[in-house]
Amino acid sequence: MVIFYVFLALFCLMIGYLIWFQVFQSDSVISSSYNSRQDLYSEYVIRGDILSSDGVVLAYSEEDWDGSETRVYPYGRMFAHVVGYVNNGKSGVEASSNYALLKSHSFFLLQIYHDIIGEKNMGDSVVTTLDYDVQEAAYYALGDNNGAVVVLEAETGKVLGMVSKPDFDPNTLAENWDSIVNDSESSVLLNRVTSGTYPPGSVFKIFTTLEYVHENSRTYDNYSYDCQGVLDEYGTEIHCYHNAVHGEEDLIQSFANSCNTSYANIGTTLNINRFSSLLDDMLFNQTLPGSLAGAKSSFTLTSSDGEAKAMQTAIGQGDTTVTPLHMAMVAAAIDQDGMVYTPYIVDHTESDGGTTVRRYRPKSYGSIISESDAQLLQQYMSAVVQYGTGTALSGQSYQASGKTGSAEYDSEGNSHGWFVGYGSKEGYNDIAIAVIVENGGSGSESAVPVAKQVFDVYFNQ
Repeated sequence: MVIFYVFLALFCLMIGYLIWFQVFQSDSVISSSYNSRQDLYSEYVIRGDILSSDGVVLAYSEEDWDGSETRVYPYGRMFAHVVGYVNNGKSGVEASSNYALLKSHSFFLLQIYHDIIGEKNMGDSVVTTLDYDVQEAAYYALGDNNGAVVVLEAETGKVLGMVSKPDFDPNTLAENWDSIVNDSESSVLLNRVTSGTYPPGSVFKIFTTLEYVHENSRTYDNYSYDCQGVLDEYGTEIHCYHNAVHGEEDLIQSFANSCNTSYANIGTTLNINRFSSLLDDMLFNQTLPGSLAGAKSSFTLTSSDGEAKAMQTAIGQGDTTVTPLHMAMVAAAIDQDGMVYTPYIVDHTESDGGTTVRRYRPKSYGSIISESDAQLLQQYMSAVVQYGTGTALSGQSYQASGKTGSAEYDSEGNSHGWFVGYGSKEGYNDIAIAVIVENGGSGSESAVPVAKQVFDVYFNQ
């Protein structure tokens, strides 16, 4: 009897698990991009369309006379990394929504009819969160430069734009595949938004500022530093960009002017263990939430590394690296009083008759900084635009705030240009943006104009 009841209990548990799996887990397992069985659906279903949020078709399938399909990308390189490809593997939305694109929710009588005559049914369409105008603006604003642009709707996490360069034409990827993969220096397939890791340069001063305020909560307003354009201490020499001399500055002026010597001075005073804990809270050294996660942003400074390394790290140099997606999420959190939302790129799926099959909703990850910290950074990032290094964004029909950066990436002093920030205007949802222009030099000169073109288009739609 004991053995009988043990096996009965195991049987009941097994049946319970199978029911739970079928109801709650089967779709997620089947829809996993690693599940090769999905491609069997292509024998019976024409791969569905991928559309922007405003109805522009970004990918569709053409069926030849012999039943074979050709995937067509009308806008080629503009959406290459975010929409992805289906030749020689899959990437982007093509990979993450593979199951939805190969599942048909056509009218059931129509499906029966097609089965009888031996024709394929039409797969569901995937409607993304992408805004065609925002994507176009970001793509052409980046121009011939390598780099990345990502635009998020701050209060939802919707991805409105995602551009990575160098890029490729998904329409001709199959024929160029061998030359791409055999070129050890080629990085055209890398989505720099999610998987590009860069030194943050002065945009890292967002975090340095926050840690200094935490450690000097009663006195940070009294901070004063006399910038002479260069700081030579602990065997290392720190220069302000172009050796600019900023003179006497308080903390917010140091931030607005992106003063390297002032922030290097601050770096030597910080408690590195507390600083590391703050950055853990702000999603460093961990996989970002959501399905778009790629590389991790990295912070490795320890208390044993010494003052020289602390000076370099405080201004965004040293060994710290970040991804553009992470920095856009930080900007969105600051705009939203500390709350960050999981980035997502699919708004809903629908049948070929236009009936919504599944709708995706915003998901709050939670607060990564307090409301008071976010509001302080809002003031500091506003000052950058009002009288600091981002004044090209002032005087517009919208309100922009942010932080510029120039991140040295080699021993010769060559720099990437950064801008991280957000914009708002009455009647529009706030958007957050991260721009990096590889070898762009000053963020003010290279990245801010890209952000401005995106803001101009979005806030004048």
